[in-house]
Amino acid sequence: MISFPNAKINIGLNIIGKRADGYHDIQSAFYPIALCDALEIVENQDKNIDPISMSFSGIEIPGEANNNLCYKAYQLIAKDYTLPKIRVHLHKHIPIGAGLGGGSSDAAFFIRLLNDKFELGLAWGEMHHYARQLGSDCSFFVTNKSAFIQGKGDHYEPIQLNISGYYILLIYPHIHINTAKAYNGVKPKIPLRSLQNDLKLPIEQWKNYVHNDFEDSVFIQFPELKKIKEQLYYTGALYAAMSGSGSTVYGIFKEKTDFKNMFKDYFVWGSVVS
Repeated sequence: MISFPNAKINIGLNIIGKRADGYHDIQSAFYPIALCDALEIVENQDKNIDPISMSFSGIEIPGEANNNLCYKAYQLIAKDYTLPKIRVHLHKHIPIGAGLGGGSSDAAFFIRLLNDKFELGLAWGEMHHYARQLGSDCSFFVTNKSAFIQGKGDHYEPIQLNISGYYILLIYPHIHINTAKAYNGVKPKIPLRSLQNDLKLPIEQWKNYVHNDFEDSVFIQFPELKKIKEQLYYTGALYAAMSGSGSTVYGIFKEKTDFKNMFKDYFVWGSVVS
């Protein structure tokens, strides 16, 4: 059985304060997009192997397989349910460490895939419970619909946010930004405006009010990212921003736009939002 875990973008990101547990309280809107990986599960009849074996293709994934969130999700669920031995193949297409949630999406889709393939009967609440133990934004991908995110990124509610019909362009300049260091560069503050209300404004007005707080420090450290955002606006983006802690910068356009020649040394992906 195969599935296609998709990425997300952040539309606005307010970093409100530092929590006692070391995390930060944030506000953001997550929006799923069609850029995706491919994830396959096959039952393994070989009795002489580990319960789960993993193979990979596409973008190289650093670290050992047992550190992969899919591997950890299997171990987590196997504590409560009897699972057969499986082989997992992950074809990685979503850039890693790019602010797009690719690893979290893989884990959430893996949970859903286990549930469907082996008829575990997991309720939605159970799947969210497992996902939250794997990462702050994993739970979002279980439901995988636009949502307003709060807390440390694991509390969300549905939001009426629709950019279908617009064209979205992602630019990933192969810069890895350490999330912990990115947070260290931000001074948390209570926003003066309501992000939820600002997202109800026409997209053309977002650039005046909808902001990613990470940009304030990350753009100083990596001026190339600021330049990409400026280029997207210069060439007609209605709204442009960095996603998450970066380093992907995206633009939302009224119609399909081809900038592959302008950003030929970067990872470039674009699609009409469905």
